[in-house]
Amino acid sequence: MLFRTLVLKSSGIPTVRETVKKSALFKPLVQRFIAGEQVAEAVAIAEGLVDAGYQVSLDRLGENVASRDEADHETVGYKELASSLFSSRCKARTNISIKLTALGLDQGDDVAERNYRDLLAHCATESMFVRADMEGSTYTERTVSMIERVFPDHHNTGTVLQSYMHRTDDDLDRLLALGCRLRLVKGAYLEPSTVAFQDKSKVDRQYVDQAKKLLKRGFYPALATHDEAIITELREFAAAESIPVDSFEWQMLYGIRRDLQAELLAAGYRVRVYVPFGHTWYPYFTRRLAERPANLLFIARAMLGR
Repeated sequence: MLFRTLVLKSSGIPTVRETVKKSALFKPLVQRFIAGEQVAEAVAIAEGLVDAGYQVSLDRLGENVASRDEADHETVGYKELASSLFSSRCKARTNISIKLTALGLDQGDDVAERNYRDLLAHCATESMFVRADMEGSTYTERTVSMIERVFPDHHNTGTVLQSYMHRTDDDLDRLLALGCRLRLVKGAYLEPSTVAFQDKSKVDRQYVDQAKKLLKRGFYPALATHDEAIITELREFAAAESIPVDSFEWQMLYGIRRDLQAELLAAGYRVRVYVPFGHTWYPYFTRRLAERPANLLFIARAMLGR
């Protein structure tokens, strides 16, 4: 946790941010994790992944807009992304991920809910699933409550739960009762000990226990992890419980552990690659670096041409 805190805090220093965003040295590293800045670039990458047998979730990066006009603009952007996918050859195996703060959550629950429902209705015309990503802890209850209000009218949506949050066991029960699709992650935001577990072993145990509950009781759950030990334990659990391999999916990030993605796909599992794109990529990029020291090791090797 100390490593993650150090990376996230240093990434907010203006000189560090500008160096990463403008230096040509970082460009190939950013391109490994970010699928370009334009919709066409991201859709082309999604088509390639689907051709290779994967499923895809496209994430148009951006959050925390400053006005209702910006929220409306972001909603149009999400709808344009969906429309681009409607006419692509990857449509049937691609969904989109959104941020409720991009839809205006900071401007009011009513603003975000109006835009959210508009987007879901647009995507429902082509049976496209929309995942509302979970953001920082100040938005957790508002996000869960939003899903509880919207899902009964729009079944083409679901959300994400973060295992490091103290409240996640209760949220998991709430949303299992609702019947929506859930993605489980460990959690990548910098949170205080009052709301999130700080010990990695505790977070890992939480993740495994919650994933097992999802495998047994969930509605096509998504298990998002690159942790091989956890994946092995959950594969063994699913096999022992006779849980069909097509009743859930593994999710992994674009550019990370491609070897593991290919291994799971070859073993007959469904694997969805989470593909982010857009101009506002810096916060996402720094969270990926902060998650594991190995990510920075990869960058160091790339800089040395290895």
